[in-house]
Amino acid sequence: MKHGLGKILRPEQESYLTRLLPPRDALRREMEEAAAARDLKISDPEVGRLLGILARSSNAQRILEIGTSIGYGALHLARGASEARVISIDCDAGILAEARGYLERAGVADRVELVCGEALAVLRDVPGPFDLVYLDAVKTEYRRYLDLVLPKLRVGGLVVADNLLWGGRVAEPPEDADANTEALESFNGYLMIHPQLEAVVLPLGDGVGLATKTRSLMTELGGPF
Repeated sequence: MKHGLGKILRPEQESYLTRLLPPRDALRREMEEAAAARDLKISDPEVGRLLGILARSSNAQRILEIGTSIGYGALHLARGASEARVISIDCDAGILAEARGYLERAGVADRVELVCGEALAVLRDVPGPFDLVYLDAVKTEYRRYLDLVLPKLRVGGLVVADNLLWGGRVAEPPEDADANTEALESFNGYLMIHPQLEAVVLPLGDGVGLATKTRSLMTELGGPF
């Protein structure tokens, strides 16, 4: 979720792009209002729309989301790929119960598996392959998420990572930059030069990383031979 108006784009540009977004249905508006009232971190509406587009256009069958919150991202992913199975991980059992309620009302709960636990521990036992992976959880753990999910992502599959511009702070981090800023600045470079990925960072929402897996490593194929 964005850190405020005009943090990435100029305010007039951001307002214009916001006006271009089609109205959301009543359930999504309710989720957005609930998140805003309680300062819960969910995907921005334009990022949710992107998730649906990517899920649909890639014909995703298995999707992994790291960071469920109240289920806003999972809802867009499940609606975008109408036959996909979505696994979504979060460490907060209470928030997952809320997400389950929203997903049931949306009619997609039967295709979304909510997993409660710390992502770095859970990921080791989640079986692949996946067609699309969405990262939107603990920012200091993004690099380890990526290392754990890449062997489970099919070649040609997509990685989407939210908040990569972090309110613009990664572009010119201050001397006393916090851990999130430092971790995301490092992750962006890692994402862009990763030997298995072709990637780009987009000034959408709070900054979205989009990458496709271009090849498997020998270790993924059972090597060394």
